[in-house]
Amino acid sequence: MATAPPAPGSTDRTRIRRLAEKAVTDRAALHAVLDAGLVAHVAVSDEQGRPYVLPVAYARDGDRVLIHGSTGSRLFRTLAAGAPTCLTVTLLDGLVVARSAFESSMNYRCAMVLGTCEVVDGDAKAAALDLLTDHLMPGRRAELRAHKSKELAATLVLALPLDEASVKISAGDPDDDEDDLDTPVWAGTVPLGETFYDPTPAPDLRHELPVPEYVRTWRR
Repeated sequence: MATAPPAPGSTDRTRIRRLAEKAVTDRAALHAVLDAGLVAHVAVSDEQGRPYVLPVAYARDGDRVLIHGSTGSRLFRTLAAGAPTCLTVTLLDGLVVARSAFESSMNYRCAMVLGTCEVVDGDAKAAALDLLTDHLMPGRRAELRAHKSKELAATLVLALPLDEASVKISAGDPDDDEDDLDTPVWAGTVPLGETFYDPTPAPDLRHELPVPEYVRTWRR
């Protein structure tokens, strides 16, 4: 019988110590945060130990996260060789405007994943790229041509297992000190969200085509 993946925050490296009440140990919450985002940030150090953080498109595939980059990228090759990494996804839900700068903060959902990446190759590489495509624009892959062999050869696909992860969620109103409650300063929250604008056709579009329904209505 397969062993269930560990719960978020269950290792010494992922246990949330600062504001521990915001930690979420439900694995479904980890999946939900990852499924809601589009951009992850991946940390890696080069051969000289210099740190870098890469913004990347990603997609969750079960209990792993898929990312991709050029085979010409030295940092992606470093990740492919087994360098330790940290991947984060942050969703900003609002600003918390308190009666003091110290208590002002943000409402957010954040996931962090630690580990080493595995190279995805063969038929699984094309399937992973299909999943990435549909995570960014659900329904898009079905309309596109097959991947060319030279495109697959130029692309590195990596999978980061969700074996060591944490989730932190902050939601709510300002938590001002009792001494500040009588201060004549407005306090509250400013909700934030994504805005999807009307699609703009490519200037070199050679056919009179309507915007596909899945593009026109795509919202998260």
